[in-house]
Amino acid sequence: MKISQSRTLSAIESLVDVGIGFVIAIITTLYALPIFGFHPSLTQSFGITLIFTVISVIRKYIVRRLFNWLHVSVLHDRHV
Repeated sequence: MKISQSRTLSAIESLVDVGIGFVIAIITTLYALPIFGFHPSLTQSFGITLIFTVISVIRKYIVRRLFNWLHVSVLHDRHV
């Protein structure tokens, strides 16, 4: 039987994943938003990215824990 990932490791994985995305997103906002007529400063781009990053970390953690719980529940039901 496979051991499930701990909550701490789930959180760390989510933070690393989203942290990489954070850097990519800052660069993207600096270059993509001007195409649509918005010209954010580096500080504004950082703020916009930070808002979406926080939402993303929370979302990713919740989804990860939900799938982990579903996986454990299915395994438990098969062995009962």
